[in-house]
Amino acid sequence: MGKVALITGVTGQDGSYLSEFLLEKGYDVHGIIRRSSVDFRERIAHLEGKPHFHLHYADLGDSMSIVKVVDKVKPNEIYNLAAQSHVQVSFDSPEFTADVDATGVLRVLEAVRACHLEKTCRIYQASTSELYGKVEEVPQNENTPFHPYSPYAVAKLYGFWIVKEYREAYNMFCCSGILFNHESERRGETFVTRKITLAAARISQGLQDCLYLGNLDSLRDWGYAKDYVECMWLILQNDKPEDFVIATGVQHSVREFTELAFKHAGIELEFKGEGIKEVGICVKDNRPQPSDINHQTSLVGKTLVAVSEDFYRPTDVVNLWGDPTKAKAKLGWNPAKTSFEELVKLMVEHDIAKVAAEGAAAKVRTNLAEYLEKGIVK
Repeated sequence: MGKVALITGVTGQDGSYLSEFLLEKGYDVHGIIRRSSVDFRERIAHLEGKPHFHLHYADLGDSMSIVKVVDKVKPNEIYNLAAQSHVQVSFDSPEFTADVDATGVLRVLEAVRACHLEKTCRIYQASTSELYGKVEEVPQNENTPFHPYSPYAVAKLYGFWIVKEYREAYNMFCCSGILFNHESERRGETFVTRKITLAAARISQGLQDCLYLGNLDSLRDWGYAKDYVECMWLILQNDKPEDFVIATGVQHSVREFTELAFKHAGIELEFKGEGIKEVGICVKDNRPQPSDINHQTSLVGKTLVAVSEDFYRPTDVVNLWGDPTKAKAKLGWNPAKTSFEELVKLMVEHDIAKVAAEGAAAKVRTNLAEYLEKGIVK
């Protein structure tokens, strides 16, 4: 019998990659999903129906539902990835964020105790670099003081400390991975990196005029989510429960990410101005010519990126930069497996194909509607 893993947040970016990773390791993988009127789960649709992949309805806001699933599955490992993970949304829905991201962690820990699995079940808690918030030193490591700077970060800080408390009070194998920004082609479309790569794809295909962003000077340590889930697993295979920073150790600005994304879409940008007046102007249009027409309108000289105050946060974290030394030394994890440049290229290429497919499908629908209206087809 292989190991049994239970994943909360299984439908998310990390949950889907982790499910694939564990299935390849021979695990029996169980995922927790919330009941929704829309049942299509895009990121894990290809896994549903596989003999070692199972889904259960429960919610981190409902302790009894968590207890029931844990008691039924009796997992060897729990990966608590579920969260309201959008920083800006946490300002709009702080109470919901606290209930899921803080108290939800407690519910998972208590479910393990209620089912008497303290000695047999290892627990991974998805923590976040946002704990460092208004950073007090760079780069940040496991000993850097926390200074959370959003409702999301404050809720996650409770999750971090309650895991540490249960580890010390009840001798449970539970630990946190302090993940710095990790992206992929499966990242939600409301997150800034995916917003940028989708806009680069749409602008390159003439489907969008301009991309609006917030603080272009914000600095982040961006890695590939597919690499990071391996480190989550390594943390639970360690001899003793410890907390680890998961990061690449390399830092880039939002401006750099944007510049590189547009470059991979065939558009070279030059940024001019400062603050709210900064803009990204196309200085070279290297897009391939469409095969069905003889020319396309050049983007040279056009403003394709602009700054909007709507995307500034009440308190903004501007300088996250992780130090993965401990994870490299103790876990043998390689944070440089996928470079920043490779990550951006992966995301842009995916979104160019996605936008092209959507455009082709829309064209078919339009043509069909016209044919129906003219009575050409019935």
